[in-house]
Amino acid sequence: MKNKYLFFALILILINGCVGTSSQGLFGTGVSVAIDPRSLGTQIDDNLMQKNLTARLILSDKKYLLTINTKVLDGRIFLTGKVEDPEEKLKITKMAWETKGVRSVRNNVIIKEEFNFKQSATDLLITSQLRTALILNKNIKSTNYNIDTYKKKIYIYGIAQTKDEQKEVLKEGKAIPDVERVVASILLVEDLRIQKD
Repeated sequence: MKNKYLFFALILILINGCVGTSSQGLFGTGVSVAIDPRSLGTQIDDNLMQKNLTARLILSDKKYLLTINTKVLDGRIFLTGKVEDPEEKLKITKMAWETKGVRSVRNNVIIKEEFNFKQSATDLLITSQLRTALILNKNIKSTNYNIDTYKKKIYIYGIAQTKDEQKEVLKEGKAIPDVERVVASILLVEDLRIQKD
């Protein structure tokens, strides 16, 4: 019975690859192929790297399906989530570096603490407010960004068309009430290895 659930979860991950995954979860919004500034080949490579790493993490420990989020942009791996102890964090970092084609790994995985409903609700509210602000801002292509929030710290991953857009995203993040810090991993289109024609 457990094998059926694992098989079903892996199928969902693979099928979901066509629409993209985000740091919001398995069924979150992702960067659309049509408006993504990366070349189609780079998008495919990044998607394969992300699926490969996710599958290896799940095979290592099934709980990582729900506790660890991965995002790959231009060969750069971004990790977020929660683990029980520092050894797990190191193990996940090592697995990320072992992924074929990886250029860099940014590990924002944190060590778990006792569950705090108020903190989780605050983090969800902050994420929702920033997502809404990005959607409403006409100078930002909101679909190019993924957002995670933990303990009032916002982690933003994505690709900006210009430096002005990058600054605008940071400004929107810092304008959200109760935010203590904005950690941005925003690449510029001009910094990508291969860009769309």
